[in-house]
Amino acid sequence: MEAGKEKENYMTSCGLIELDQADIHQLGIMKNTNVRVTSKFGSVVVKAILATQGPHPGLGWIPMGPWANMLVDSNTYSTGTPTFKGTAVTVEPAENEQVLSSIDLVLKSCNDV
Repeated sequence: MEAGKEKENYMTSCGLIELDQADIHQLGIMKNTNVRVTSKFGSVVVKAILATQGPHPGLGWIPMGPWANMLVDSNTYSTGTPTFKGTAVTVEPAENEQVLSSIDLVLKSCNDV
């Protein structure tokens, strides 16, 4: 983040979801494949990588940032921070879709409003 949120390194570090090996296998994908993650609040394409902790089948983790923001309730319940934990999502292969940069993702979300 300190190098700049518009940089490719930021997208590489935050535009991802960590999934358990069992979930990657169940999706029928290889690690480092793009997937679409959808919640009742929105949808985003990120890169699926192997979880660094676990095993935790059925759980995914996306680092805090604009990709995670697309999936959570915008209501902060007076805390100033969205509730990032416990959001139910579906994950599906999106091999032909690209992970948008942070700038493109924010611009797209502003245009969709």
